[in-house]
Amino acid sequence: MILFCDTSALLKLYIIEPGSDELKARVLEAEAVAVCRIAWAEAYAALSRRAREVPEDALIIEQAKAALVADWPHFVVLEINQPLVELAGEYADMFALRGYDSIQLAAAFEAGRISQTPIFFACFDARLNKAAKLLGMLCA
Repeated sequence: MILFCDTSALLKLYIIEPGSDELKARVLEAEAVAVCRIAWAEAYAALSRRAREVPEDALIIEQAKAALVADWPHFVVLEINQPLVELAGEYADMFALRGYDSIQLAAAFEAGRISQTPIFFACFDARLNKAAKLLGMLCA
């Protein structure tokens, strides 16, 4: 099984939040952890916003960023290309998703298509999880 982490899930690997323990257990079970290239920018933006909004967390956030940098080469990173964004556009329309959410979903679907391996879609957005399930992915 490949674990695909959207940005909401990826962040739970670096910041202790509800769901972090379960997600870390899934990482240990997975053959590979996949992410979409945009998760880097989204994760950094979210971490930086938290450091600005909660200054006492600044050290923890810097440690989280360093851990992400160290882990990134170990992830299977799905690239964004024209066919992927076209599929994402279809998913945005079909499932009433936001743009980057539809890109995450298309990247996860593409990971399963390429690998011919079941995808566990790790995400903490109900609408996005529902769409992933309709596309045949496993979700929590």
